[in-house]
Amino acid sequence: MTQSIDTKIDTFLKPFSDVITNLVFDSFSFYGTDIPYIVCWLLFASIYFTLYFRFANVRFFNRGIKVAVGKYDNPNHPGEITHFQSFTAAMSGTIGLGNIAGVAVAISIGGPGAMLWMIITAFFGMTLKFVEVSLGHKYRIIHKDGTVSGGAIRYLSSGLSDCGFPKFGKILAFLFAVFCIGGSFGGGNMFQANQAFQQIVEATGGVESPFYQKGWLGGISFAIIVGFIIIGGIKSIGKVTEKLVPMMAIIYVVSCMIIIFSNYQLIPGTFEKVISSAFNMEATTGGLLGSLIAGVKRAVFSNESGIGSAPIAYAPAKSDNHLNTGFMSLLSPFVDTIIVCSMTAMVIIITGVYQGNDQIQGVELTSRAFESVFSWFPTLLAIAITLFAISTLITWSYYGLRCWTYIFGISSLSKYSFKLIFLSFTVIGTSLNLGSVINFSDSMIFAMSIPNIIGLYFLSSELKKDLIKLNN
Repeated sequence: MTQSIDTKIDTFLKPFSDVITNLVFDSFSFYGTDIPYIVCWLLFASIYFTLYFRFANVRFFNRGIKVAVGKYDNPNHPGEITHFQSFTAAMSGTIGLGNIAGVAVAISIGGPGAMLWMIITAFFGMTLKFVEVSLGHKYRIIHKDGTVSGGAIRYLSSGLSDCGFPKFGKILAFLFAVFCIGGSFGGGNMFQANQAFQQIVEATGGVESPFYQKGWLGGISFAIIVGFIIIGGIKSIGKVTEKLVPMMAIIYVVSCMIIIFSNYQLIPGTFEKVISSAFNMEATTGGLLGSLIAGVKRAVFSNESGIGSAPIAYAPAKSDNHLNTGFMSLLSPFVDTIIVCSMTAMVIIITGVYQGNDQIQGVELTSRAFESVFSWFPTLLAIAITLFAISTLITWSYYGLRCWTYIFGISSLSKYSFKLIFLSFTVIGTSLNLGSVINFSDSMIFAMSIPNIIGLYFLSSELKKDLIKLNN
């Protein structure tokens, strides 16, 4: 029965999946390496805005830390949650399976050098994140009941209207909302629940696990947990993420550090591998081009700079200065990619599991790296993955909800209908082989960057004026 449902869903979505995937992930060949246009789109924007704003990612990094720790907090400022809660809410949407499975794929394809290019790309992505988050907070709308709607849908519609392009802005905002809703159901929901449950099954015996072929049970469990959290809106989400995100990050990073320092004698050689692989001119896997593309892909896919999702989480921050919220968001790619992704990369490289394991990729490769030190470490990894998945689920539910209410209104019926549909997809996600669902939803998520970045180019001059006023 399950297989027939899988087949029906896959058959239904495949035509849409193929069209969207081809449009978003179409690529060109460069010296035999396929480079997706969407990666170039995001990377160019990151570099452009870093130069345009004169390395704001460096100049305002310290101020971003001060904002995050509460120096500029004022409970009387308009908004729903604290700066730190908005930061952890946004982080919970980006720190996920991509930091574990995606990095493993990047190292498998691009070799150790992918780690360096991943870090460099994230460095430029910090400014792109600052631009979109600042604008998302600037053009937010505070409703009569005190709730906040912000993010790309607001600066695309209201911001471009102020620039004299009201119709164009509404079109871009509508497209963004549609893409975001599709992405929230798939990549932000079903994929997370599916992969977390699969890791639980692997950690408890694989085919011998009592949970094997009981995906519906895992789905219902996830749906109940997530349901209790999202029912209270962004205030409830913020209260959970401010505790969950630091906890899961500490668990994962400390686990990685244990593995790295248990192989301390290999640390110098590991850094040497990273540098030599990153600049190796041989046209082979792990050479300059291979490591460059793999690292860039992982960075832009991991921290979601330019996607337009994070501004939705930052918009409710209690603040009377949208730039402060933007400065704090600079920390997001730094923590997500430069710290967490680099930890994963170091573990995989220093243990050497990426060598001779061509048939093993993704989370299984990371699990092998953990297991190489202590046999029980995959269980700890399963716990980390589950926490990552739940955190991503609750944040993407909020992203999808805000875009849903933008299209269908902010009535109670609209809100609760979305939440019910979202939780239903959580159950479905753990029960089925996802197939075209994931290709479709991933494409929808990265399609969000197209209308989003177009809007950023139009509005960047306004943000630059705000920065000049701040410095004066």
